[in-house]
Amino acid sequence: MGSFSIWHWLIVLVIVMLVFGTKKLRNVGQDLGGAVKGFKDGMKEANADKPAEPAPQQVSGQTIDVESRREHTRT
Repeated sequence: MGSFSIWHWLIVLVIVMLVFGTKKLRNVGQDLGGAVKGFKDGMKEANADKPAEPAPQQVSGQTIDVESRREHTRT
């Protein structure tokens, strides 16, 4: 069982059109498109409601080299 070819998908599309009719399929397409548009608008609103994150502080062109040393004490 390999993947479906373009001919398989065309036959399935023709059968679906015969069963449901083009008018019903057009309505389903419009409803689906409206749902996707509503989802995108909701995502834009959600992102607009978030407070802006503070920008990271820029460090001048100097490199800071830090070493951590542990002092050993004798007891």
